[in-house]
Amino acid sequence: MDRIARIAGPAVLLLVGFVSLLVALVIGGGADRALIADPGAVVRFGLPIARLVVDLAAAATIGGLALTTVGLSRSRPEWNRAIDIAAGAAGVWTVAAAVATFFTFLSVAGSRISLDEQFGQSMGVFLTGTDLGLAWLVTVLVAAAVTVLCFAVRARGMVALTAGIAMIGLIPIAQQGHAAGTASHDSAVTALGLHLVGAALWVGGLVLVVLLRGVLGGDRLALVVGRYSSIALGCFVLVAVSGVASAQIRVGAFSNLGSPYGVLVIVKSAALLAIGVLGAVHRRRTIRSLTAEPGRRGPFWTLVLVELAVMGVASGFAAALGRTATPVDQVALSKTTNPSPAELLTDDPLPRDPGAWGWLTGWNIDLFWLMAAVLVAAAYVAGVVRLRRGQGWPVGRSAAMGIALVSLVVATSGSLHTYDRFLVSANVGAHVVLGLVVPALLWAAAPVRLVRAAVHPRDDDSTGVREWTGLLVDNGVVRYLVQPFPAFVLLAAVWWALYGTQVLRWSVSDPTGRTLVDAGLLLVGLLAVPTLLTPVAAGARSASVPAALVRIAGAVVVAAGVVSLGVALQGPLGLVQASWFGAMGRTWGPEPLVDQARGGVVLVVAGVALLVTVVVVVVLRLRRDRGAVTDPRPTEPVTADA
Repeated sequence: MDRIARIAGPAVLLLVGFVSLLVALVIGGGADRALIADPGAVVRFGLPIARLVVDLAAAATIGGLALTTVGLSRSRPEWNRAIDIAAGAAGVWTVAAAVATFFTFLSVAGSRISLDEQFGQSMGVFLTGTDLGLAWLVTVLVAAAVTVLCFAVRARGMVALTAGIAMIGLIPIAQQGHAAGTASHDSAVTALGLHLVGAALWVGGLVLVVLLRGVLGGDRLALVVGRYSSIALGCFVLVAVSGVASAQIRVGAFSNLGSPYGVLVIVKSAALLAIGVLGAVHRRRTIRSLTAEPGRRGPFWTLVLVELAVMGVASGFAAALGRTATPVDQVALSKTTNPSPAELLTDDPLPRDPGAWGWLTGWNIDLFWLMAAVLVAAAYVAGVVRLRRGQGWPVGRSAAMGIALVSLVVATSGSLHTYDRFLVSANVGAHVVLGLVVPALLWAAAPVRLVRAAVHPRDDDSTGVREWTGLLVDNGVVRYLVQPFPAFVLLAAVWWALYGTQVLRWSVSDPTGRTLVDAGLLLVGLLAVPTLLTPVAAGARSASVPAALVRIAGAVVVAAGVVSLGVALQGPLGLVQASWFGAMGRTWGPEPLVDQARGGVVLVVAGVALLVTVVVVVVLRLRRDRGAVTDPRPTEPVTADA
């Protein structure tokens, strides 16, 4: 049964996916003959077939590399075998992406294959001069780079880096969806990107488990499957939530579910629900049975084959959705008749005057950060629950984590997020929360300490949550960046780099830029703010006066950088990105320069508050540690320091 499953599993996924794709193309009309400049049946059917292969090969690559980095042992044959499988899948991904690129050009141009010079020139213009062509070109290049890396690397860190690069290859694919460059562009790209990542990890991880069966002897199969099951549970939630958000954008009203596109969405949703049920059966029955009786694998492999078949249905219908017209008008507002200035710049209508009530009730959900907050909250709660069975966990730290996550969601999905593309003051407020407030609260929540206290270390030479946390925290680059001098200078400089360069324009005009800038600001805060608040010299166990003075001096440096930027925003800098914030056509609220001055006041207050907070925390820590030295009574290791 094991050998049959290894062969039949991928075959079932491909065959069912292919048949489902053809059925979905018939239902949705995705391969119907074009009325003008039809490229031919080969292109009309070949493009979605190539796209299906791209999706499955990318999933096998990404899911395989991800499961390898967190679930497999580096000292066993499974490690090299898994990377070899990922390399083969990446090679297929590269070739299929190249074919899909060529078919996409033929479909867009509506032309036939030709060997003349004009055909080649047209293809070159498509690849380098159009968003669609450039996206496919980047996909091919990323897939090729991943293929080379899979053959070249075997070290743990490089394999993880390769997995991250492979995920980047999904970004252009997400931007090729129906809503990329059209109405609801930001939300649609984010939802589709998260959907693709979740599906890739889910499908690719299961394919890797099937193909690794020959080297997973003894109780290794049950152990690896259990680790994959935890990943699959998170992927199910991610795919379900992002799928609902994506369908809401593209389908619109419930009445549109009867359209061809709506029917495909219903079938795909049913397949997703079925996979979730099968996953629950896996967790409740077959994995437990496999752990108790390693030799009884028949029921497990049968369920795996059924699950792969259902995944094939979902994959086939997903590929067909990309070729099916949506029932909702996807024309961007900037391309409509008489668009407003705000619609020309953002493709979104200008929001109404928030007023006092609007700042409390205005929401514009950013699915990426919302899902990140939910994931962190679930992991933190799980760690606290596990510790309650033993030594316990301070309530204050749990409260700090709760406030930190609420602040993160407010800054990225609340009214600040709604208005940060239209008002400089809202933009400054959101980034102050992200870059200073959230890192300080996370320092108080001590998530690294929780991981080390609640998660058991592994003994099979694999790398789990605890091991990866240790590797990241103890990494040489990280250890250098959290030293006082680089940390404080970096934190002070990042604010000027944001508001004094074109980075600000990138963050407000592009959804990818917005996410990366927010993540970068949060990361810099996480590197520097805990160092500011911890007056302990490198290698020491308790606070000292010299370390405290260094932290206070660092707080002065950071506060000076933030306050000076705030003062500059009140006049000397002029209106930052005047062609953006000054061209919105707002008829409500303060003038752009007045609004920017308010943002400057926010920065001045934030800088002063940071300095005061650091002084208070450092002094209290010094007093506490001195008291601990004079008091011989032992203290709990979990609550010894912040």
